[in-house]
Amino acid sequence: MQSYSTKSGDYFAHARREIEPLLPHECGRVLEIGCGSGATLGWLRQDHHAARTVGVEIAEEAAGKARGFADEVHCLDFEQHDLPSGPQKFDLVLCLDVLEHMVDPWAVVGRLATQYLDAGGTLLVSLPNVRHYSVVLPLLFGGRWNYEDAGLLDRTHLRFFTKASAKALLAHPQFGQVTCTAAGFDDWSVKSTLNAMTLGVFQELVTYQYFLSASKVR
Repeated sequence: MQSYSTKSGDYFAHARREIEPLLPHECGRVLEIGCGSGATLGWLRQDHHAARTVGVEIAEEAAGKARGFADEVHCLDFEQHDLPSGPQKFDLVLCLDVLEHMVDPWAVVGRLATQYLDAGGTLLVSLPNVRHYSVVLPLLFGGRWNYEDAGLLDRTHLRFFTKASAKALLAHPQFGQVTCTAAGFDDWSVKSTLNAMTLGVFQELVTYQYFLSASKVR
């Protein structure tokens, strides 16, 4: 992964409550890769009664804060290292806005599927959509591809995904069907209304982020 030394504290701070509709009935043992300051793990432990919460975070300061929310937090680069005690089995693995920062996210997904997910366990992933109009239009009409401190063109992103390539990332032999959900269309909004009026033709251009889940076949 790229260095996170220039990221602000807010980058790591917030619980990802928008994943709630995608959570399994029982979270059980949870592993989060890129847990930030631990807010999501703390929320799962408190509100969803996760039996065990383990975080991996590459940024030392954020990992230190996460230890106050999770049962166990390891500060390491998961691309390069397994957990100190070796691969363990989890019922839920979270990779929320983290795989795009990796050199080889396909290999990481493979390790999670074979070594870390228990049979019937769920991998839940969020990925930014590089086909969003805020990226496509400046590139198409102005030749601009300007990296930023955060967002779709975060300068620490190493990989970029569309809906199709995001689903392909989770197409591992040990996973069943991959579910892909476009973020931001659940409640009424101008975006969701326009999407309905145009029969979803432009949905991929106005989708900022995808949530994907896959369960390990028993």
